[in-house]
Amino acid sequence: MPDYRPEGRIIYNKSTGNSVFSEAALHEAMTRGTILEARALLCDNDHNLHVNLGCMRGIIPRNECAVGIEEGAVRDIAIISRVNKAVCFRILEIETGPDGTPFAILSRRVAQQDCILNYISTLKCGDVIDAVVTHLEPFGAFCDIGCGISALLPIDGISVSRIPHPAARLSVNDSIKTIVRNIDEQGRITLTSKELLGTWEENASMFSIGETVPGIVRSIENYGIFVELTPNLAGLAELTDDISVGQHCSVFIKNIIPEKMKLKLIIVDSFNASYPDPETKYFFKGSHMDRFVYSPDCCEKTIESIF
Repeated sequence: MPDYRPEGRIIYNKSTGNSVFSEAALHEAMTRGTILEARALLCDNDHNLHVNLGCMRGIIPRNECAVGIEEGAVRDIAIISRVNKAVCFRILEIETGPDGTPFAILSRRVAQQDCILNYISTLKCGDVIDAVVTHLEPFGAFCDIGCGISALLPIDGISVSRIPHPAARLSVNDSIKTIVRNIDEQGRITLTSKELLGTWEENASMFSIGETVPGIVRSIENYGIFVELTPNLAGLAELTDDISVGQHCSVFIKNIIPEKMKLKLIIVDSFNASYPDPETKYFFKGSHMDRFVYSPDCCEKTIESIF
């Protein structure tokens, strides 16, 4: 099966590396219809992408740069923004220029059509898939789920703990695990990831009453301060002065109450800091999820996702 991973994830593979630098391998890839990747070096005045193939230059004509360009459904900014980034493609033909040097005509559109037909169209709600963050907006993160095909991860699907902006949790080029949350009539996919980050009990089991642990201030209300301990676990601390949303803090765990899904906290100290993001902990290791129940069995309130 062809490699339909997000763009940039196969460019340095041994199986494709030779294809990028060997003329013989390029001919073989053209015959086999292999999907390759290389770096786009230029978008010319006619919005054709020029690609570095090492042994020869490659050109992706404007209408071959993406599914939807020819129909007008995708704007040219989608072409321009690929410069200096990896692009996937299939080789349509190898020609010889007036000066006798070979060059390749490539198609990203055909590679994307293959991906849609043989991979994207087979996905079902609840499937766990790899994605790469490509763009952040206040309402969510756009992700490449294969060959540059985009899907939206809404902000409310990033984690249970509420965040002010996706940038609080994600960065462009992050490789993440996601779940297919919805597929609309046009085949557009909406993602979620919070169900992979553990239930309330799974997250709470990593902490004990009496411990003092790190946290991040996520919101300040008139009845208390919400402090995030993990992406899927936050607790309520007593109000204190001189504290701001986004600050790091150390918090004392006063009580853990599973039947109410509550953590009672006391802020020991708060401060501004810039720490590297910890590695994401995925509790679910399977390839498909039908139902996720975040709330404990002992809790009267049920919080669940059904796919």
